[in-house]
Amino acid sequence: MIKYELLPQQLLHEGTAQSADFFEPSRPCAEVDVLRVHEPGYLADLKNLSLDRRAARKLGFPLTSELVERELLIAQGTIEACELAFIHSVAMNIAGGTHHAYTDHGEAFCLLNDQAIAARWLQHQHDVSQVLIVDLDVHQGNGTAEIFQGDDSVYTFSMHGAGNYPFKKENSDLDIAVPDGSGDEYYLKELRHTLPDLIAQVQPDFIFYLCGVDVLASDKLGRLELSVEGCKKRDELAFSAFAKATSKNQQKVPVQCSMGGGYSPEIKTIIEAHANTFRVAREYGL
Repeated sequence: MIKYELLPQQLLHEGTAQSADFFEPSRPCAEVDVLRVHEPGYLADLKNLSLDRRAARKLGFPLTSELVERELLIAQGTIEACELAFIHSVAMNIAGGTHHAYTDHGEAFCLLNDQAIAARWLQHQHDVSQVLIVDLDVHQGNGTAEIFQGDDSVYTFSMHGAGNYPFKKENSDLDIAVPDGSGDEYYLKELRHTLPDLIAQVQPDFIFYLCGVDVLASDKLGRLELSVEGCKKRDELAFSAFAKATSKNQQKVPVQCSMGGGYSPEIKTIIEAHANTFRVAREYGL
């Protein structure tokens, strides 16, 4: 999508970021890291382009080697962003947010679950015992919920459109289903009353934030009717809560952000809403 090219250009143009702030994944994600989350047979079918027709149709994209390579690069980008978050407190993947990918299949433009893969990598490579995933995309993180079902070491929170895809929801540790057309006031009130207390309860060692901008009123796939300013206030609430978070050993909590969805008809709306996430993160100086 063109937003992946335009967003860095906008951030550089306005001075929110400098060239040295950006990185590219060093390589595609290693198979051993993917297999901590996804079934071996599913990964093999992706790499061999041998998914059955029905499973391939659910992806939403034609299954190609280039698409699989792209998903592996996205997952590795999220892993490397986690490493950078330990240094800089927060790090972003301009792509990512592939939260509809399950252990054994993909759907809705998601093949491999980047934040789930990175969470398992953190648990394997770092002293991270408690992870919190905050998913504020307009769609429920159904794949993420399935992957970590019954796993107390990863707490999944999804705040999403009640009437939106997926129409059969999975059970996150906490789901807030927001009615269609709720708008800024309702949405922000729910988030304000939930997130700070949730972080204090979970006391995570690491936070993942999925900050899709498909919550906008202009979005073709969203129904929540948030304004661009309301979406920015969502990020302000999130980063304000993240900045105050401390782990059980009283350490500051690193944050990795994946951009997730954004499907407004005008690309300038998408870029402005995504750029706000970066501006807010910079403002809160995590």
